[in-house]
Amino acid sequence: MALIRPLSVARVFAVLLGLGVCLPMPVDGAQKRPTGKPSTSKPSSTVTRSTKSVRKAPKPAYSASASKARKARLARARAAARIREMRRMAALKEAMTPRYKTDANGELVPDIRAAAAIVFNPANGEVLWQENAQDKRSIASITKVMTAVVFLEDSPDLSREVTVERSDVYAASTTFLRANERLTLDNVLHLTLIASDNAAARVLARVSHGGAASFVERMNEKAVELGLESTTFADPSGLNPANVSSAYDLSRLITFASADERISPIMRMAQYSVATNRRTIPIHSTNRLLLGGDVDVMGGKTGFISKAGYCLATMLRLPQGNQVAVVILGARSNTGRFWETRHLFNWLSDKAGVLFGKTPEKQELVH
Repeated sequence: MALIRPLSVARVFAVLLGLGVCLPMPVDGAQKRPTGKPSTSKPSSTVTRSTKSVRKAPKPAYSASASKARKARLARARAAARIREMRRMAALKEAMTPRYKTDANGELVPDIRAAAAIVFNPANGEVLWQENAQDKRSIASITKVMTAVVFLEDSPDLSREVTVERSDVYAASTTFLRANERLTLDNVLHLTLIASDNAAARVLARVSHGGAASFVERMNEKAVELGLESTTFADPSGLNPANVSSAYDLSRLITFASADERISPIMRMAQYSVATNRRTIPIHSTNRLLLGGDVDVMGGKTGFISKAGYCLATMLRLPQGNQVAVVILGARSNTGRFWETRHLFNWLSDKAGVLFGKTPEKQELVH
């Protein structure tokens, strides 16, 4: 065998050394590609998608006409809002300003903006002032005063718990109640008179003896018993515009209801919390006179549907101690009915010495 020359071995080592220098070294921390299936990743595609995801959408071309139209619409909306606010403030200012006129005797008397009104002295049944007081008009939720009167005639157990039915809340317009809730009759009565809850009024009628249909008949019978000749009821809530009465009749009804110690304290509550089996419901009176503190309210009830306008029947106590029933029917606005009542209250306070022949201590309410 021939011997390998030292020169040839040196050449072999030199070639291997050169190959080692040229081959790439593994980067420290880099992951090795797993053996088996070849990788299906496409770096180039990933880069392309990433580039597309950060690419911003092209801005729409500027349009002078579109910009001008937007500015015009905004200006019109702002102008309309200013006009509405100006009208609202003007209406409020008008409502807050009392109006007077001279009657046939040359006396300065109130000149109301509402369709009808009356001031009634419950001590002797005298009408102290009136405007269209005998006109029959839709009375809306003032109906609920009679609902409460007739419901309490049965002397019901107010702690009794009842369940709200779907028919009670269906198309009720204003209600805090939900079908299948349970609550006491006392809470139902509070909802009816404080929050003017229509479903609550339906519950009172339904659970009374004879049911809802009989209840309305009893309401009309009670109206006859009280001598309310212009009064007719068609439902217990007041949603039906066929519930009609006159300012004169309602002054006598609110007088009667305010003398009932089960009703008058509720009508004087500005707020209340109703508890059902599911929740607690905070409610507030619809009678804003209870919030101002400038009028002493002994009882009252609001009413509104489009056919009736804004209505309010109240029993008030003057600073001199005299009680008067004041009824406003068909006022122009929610705020207006309360200001009309305030104006009559202030006029009565100024005229108390002339209008009232009896001292407050001797007064007995005429029902």
